[in-house]
Amino acid sequence: MDIVYVFVNVAVFLLFAPLFQGVTRKITAKIQSRQGPPLLQPYFDLIKLLGKERMNSARNWAFSLAPLGAFAAVLTVAAMIPLGGKANFLTHRTDIISLIYMLVLGGVCVLLGALASRNTFALIGASREMATMIMIEPILAMTLILGAVKSGGLKLSSAMAPLGSAGYGIAAVLMLAVYLLALQAFVGRQPFDIAEAEVEILEGPFIEYSGAFYGLFKYAMMMKQMFYAFLFVSVFMPLPATGFGPADILIQLLGILVVFVLIAIIGATNPRFRIDQAVKFYAGLIAAALVAAVLAVKGF
Repeated sequence: MDIVYVFVNVAVFLLFAPLFQGVTRKITAKIQSRQGPPLLQPYFDLIKLLGKERMNSARNWAFSLAPLGAFAAVLTVAAMIPLGGKANFLTHRTDIISLIYMLVLGGVCVLLGALASRNTFALIGASREMATMIMIEPILAMTLILGAVKSGGLKLSSAMAPLGSAGYGIAAVLMLAVYLLALQAFVGRQPFDIAEAEVEILEGPFIEYSGAFYGLFKYAMMMKQMFYAFLFVSVFMPLPATGFGPADILIQLLGILVVFVLIAIIGATNPRFRIDQAVKFYAGLIAAALVAAVLAVKGF
């Protein structure tokens, strides 16, 4: 049964990631007094993009490999997490280092595609994406390390267990605040959608992509956003567990929906940061995350 849950994870992420994207777009439109696209529009967009011809405008292998690598990396992350609090075959055999590696690999594939495209706007977007990765991934690492310290091991099944089950100490509360402040950066929404910045650099790393290749990148981004929302729900939100797999997954999906509503509200009401402003903000979050990790080690 543990192997079956691997495929359940993949199916849930593939099916629901576009829906959460649609919820975000719909709420953003309502806040901005617009009608907005239909709730299911992300599904239509993906079907249209994935059905189009794959164009290699850069005429090199790296340009074609990048979207496939990004999609595969995020899909692997989805397969290994304990969705619904249920550790599957991969969860028992994976640690937090592997999880972080796969997430970074997805970002590296975005950089690879941007550099391979040889477009000036793509190169600017790649430099911003690199700066964001360097500054934001340590916060993810500190969040998982906090769980590892609390559980006494690097295994993913224990490191991603709810912190509230052991009581919210000072370290957990501080990390909760840090993660909330970093959430928009994790999911690449305003005010931290700096790498794409449609008005400034015309989608940045993805400017040369179209058709199925662009569709894979979009799909990977949607699932990555869903993962970061899932991580917040799994680690920081004390949700009831029924012991019945489908019900626990549904409860967790409702928690993820709440997180996406928060993401949409913040994104619709805040202007985009400049890259220098974002770096200063990230630096403060990294310092706070390190303090939280040290406090966890000390038992607070």
